[in-house]
Amino acid sequence: MGILSWIIFGLIAGFIGSKLVNKEGQGMLMNIVLGILGAVVGGYIATLLGMGGVNGFNIYSLIIAIGGAVVVQVIYRAFTGSSRL
Repeated sequence: MGILSWIIFGLIAGFIGSKLVNKEGQGMLMNIVLGILGAVVGGYIATLLGMGGVNGFNIYSLIIAIGGAVVVQVIYRAFTGSSRL
């Protein structure tokens, strides 16, 4: 995927993941960063489980990326000490 696709995909996954974790979000830039990181983490976890990773701009990859974004958001919130969950 191109860089613009990754940014859009990261924004969508990060936004949905942040709404699932804390209902408020982290801001657009942080949602993009955590979403892209979440796509990488989700793809890695899915590959370890034998399900395949993020392989394009489709619903399956979005679900994997959202799952990864949720994991990344929970870890991020644990390290930043935010008490709002």
